[in-house]
Parts: sequence; structure tokens; C-alpha cells
Amino acid sequence: MRTGIYPGTFDPITLGHMDIIQRGARLFDRLIVGVAYNPDKQPLFSLEERVAQVDRELAKLRAKGLDVSAEPFSNLLMAFVVEHKGTAILRGIRAVSDYEYEFQMASMNARINPAVETVFLTASEGQHFIASRLVKEIAKLGGDVSGFVSPDINQALREVYKTQEVIRF
Repeated sequence: MRTGIYPGTFDPITLGHMDIIQRGARLFDRLIVGVAYNPDKQPLFSLEERVAQVDRELAKLRAKGLDVSAEPFSNLLMAFVVEHKGTAILRGIRAVSDYEYEFQMASMNARINPAVETVFLTASEGQHFIASRLVKEIAKLGGDVSGFVSPDINQALREVYKTQEVIRF
């Protein structure tokens, strides 16, 4: 069984993430979305909230017959991959700056465990500019993020930032 692991903080999960997940799920028999505990990033949502959010988003793909699941992790990514019998790490790339970082990480992971490949998917044309960091900033300032996240995530952001009305341009 080919098991892909798509790691990230998903704070919050965006339509860009979902694009990579949906496309990546077609490449593997099973895709596990690894939701990382990384306090250095000072996430807006707790690990438990992020795993639940990702799992709710993945339910839409499971309903289409895709074998996708969300799992939290706080250890070394390669240990998580081995624990879940992963055969590849899936990574999305939006820009050249992403590639430089991801190439370095892929090289390091290959050195740690050469049996695990890293697979890169470029962001779809309509998703390449979406970043969780920017989505949070826009939401915090009362902007409309409905084009970047699902309605459930949009509502979660509005609750956190206590914004009922959104600014539309």
C-alpha cells in the first residue's frame, strides 16, 4: 500500500491545502494529513482544534471514496512517516521561495531515510497565493477570507477574531 504523508501546521487549513490534499490523494492508496504541534509558530488554533478542522474538511473527500485521514504529531517528521508506514512525503509548492526551503528539507529527509521519497505538487493556478499566515491577517483585520477557506473555517476565524461583518472590496 502506498501511503503518503502531507505534514503541516494547517493553522488554519485553506483551500490551497485542500487542493494539494485532493490531488495528492489520487497519487496514493492512502493519504495521512499530519497536523504538526509546533509552538514556535504560535498557532491561532490549538492542536486539537486544528486536527478536528482538518478532519471535518477531509470528510468531504472521504465521501468521494478517497482514503484520507488527519493525525496529530509532535515528533520528528520521519519518525511519524515510519510510524504510519508512509512511502512518501507530500509537499505543496507555491513559489520559488517555497522550493528552496522544501528542497533542503527533502534532502535532509532523504539522508535520514532514503526509502521515503518526497513528492512535490505545485499549487494550482487559482490557489498559489493562499497562505495561512495571510488568511489570518486578513481575517483579523475584518477582511473577507471566504475565497480562501471553507465556510466552516471562515466561521471559526470570525469567532476567534469576533468579527461579524466582513469588509468586501
